Amino acid sequence: MSSTIHMPEKKLMITDTILRDAHQSQAATRMRLEDMLPACEVLDSIGYWSLECWGGATFDACMRFLNEDPWERLRTLRKAMPNTKLQMLLRGQNLLGYRHYADDVVEAFVGKSVENGIDVVRVFDALNDVRNMEVALKSVKKYGALCEAAISYTTSPVHSDDYFVELAVQLEQMGADTICIKDMANLLLPANTYTLISKMKEKVSVPIHLHTHNTTGTGDMVYMMAALAGVDIVDCALSPLSNGTAQPATEALVAAFAGTPRDTGLDQRVLGQAAKHFKTVAQKLQDEGHLNPKVLRVDPNTLLYQVPGGMLSNLLSQLKQANAEDKFEEVLQEVPRVRKDFGYPPLVTPTSQIVGSQAVLNVVGGQRYRMFPKESKMLLRGEYGRLPGEVNEEIRQKAVGGESIITCRPADLLAPEMDKIRAEASEYARTDEDILSCAMFPQVAPDFLKRKYAPPQEEQVHEITVAWNR
Repeated sequence: MSSTIHMPEKKLMITDTILRDAHQSQAATRMRLEDMLPACEVLDSIGYWSLECWGGATFDACMRFLNEDPWERLRTLRKAMPNTKLQMLLRGQNLLGYRHYADDVVEAFVGKSVENGIDVVRVFDALNDVRNMEVALKSVKKYGALCEAAISYTTSPVHSDDYFVELAVQLEQMGADTICIKDMANLLLPANTYTLISKMKEKVSVPIHLHTHNTTGTGDMVYMMAALAGVDIVDCALSPLSNGTAQPATEALVAAFAGTPRDTGLDQRVLGQAAKHFKTVAQKLQDEGHLNPKVLRVDPNTLLYQVPGGMLSNLLSQLKQANAEDKFEEVLQEVPRVRKDFGYPPLVTPTSQIVGSQAVLNVVGGQRYRMFPKESKMLLRGEYGRLPGEVNEEIRQKAVGGESIITCRPADLLAPEMDKIRAEASEYARTDEDILSCAMFPQVAPDFLKRKYAPPQEEQVHEITVAWNR
């Protein structure tokens, strides 16, 4: 490394996303526990800052598609990797579902997540409304886990460096142990990365953790500039499921900083052992049709449309169902227009799905804003929280009519609901974890739990019948 380049004299730490965001971004969250366990001993020996393995879409995918209990997955991974911090992603007041939950549900869910093995909880809100993060942050602290407060990064006329630095200061004051800049669509460009992290390091004292993808092809450069600016931790994915819509490759980053003041201290040979296992897993996911090679391509158009990988596949799916795949480019151009009308929300779950669905309706329906899905109305009414920019009032009026706009913290309007959920789930649930599964996914969890607790002979009869009917 040239002596003219100044690097902070401190080790760069890595969170690996191979067990969660890497396969969520590339293969629709279809990696099974059986695909993870053979590599756990090696993963646990590497020396990562943390391993992200739970939360996000894994909870839903486990029950809906893989017939796995997400809580059992977490307990099994905890047992298999006793030496590494396990990390999860939590959508603030939305938890892992798609609506706001009452405070008692948020606290109960966080408590059980920590009890079952989570060490680091990354809490974010799609709108960066810190009121939606408050109870989750307090609960993480209460139950003794590390609280990583995340800022959803985006670009718009209202999202400046000062806006994000002020958010970081606020989140540190709320008790965050680390601050994460969550760049879900790889919109943070290298030069901006350096200035933003430099400014943030001047104002906050807790470690800064950077999460990006390689959707636009700038991810590795972003991490280089972040390292020069003094970032403490970065998210990477082992090479078989890295890049494209996932994170930059762990091994490449480790090699890039070897022998510099930011040397990660990780052993390339051990990383290679883990990667060797996941090569076979990636091939299996591709053979099963879950890993589309298209997600590995770089798409600089993301910088124009700001569509993250998961949202892209969702738009394609919606257009296919509507037999309107030829409208894809038109929909991509409509997304930023809808986003502006809706007050510039960052595009991350659930706002990415809401803006995306509205864009599809605007294009396929032949007339803009002829129809509004329920979620669009909720977003414009304030049910998800405070929108960062100015909303197009004409569009809002058309969507919500005479209904009043919510200006308080949305969860203040929700009565405690754990007792009600417990009563509703009593037919299927045997544990507190089962009850929380029903709270997250009331349409999916009951069927899953029926299968899980069905007497063995009934399952066998069912399998025989299914086989016979084939």
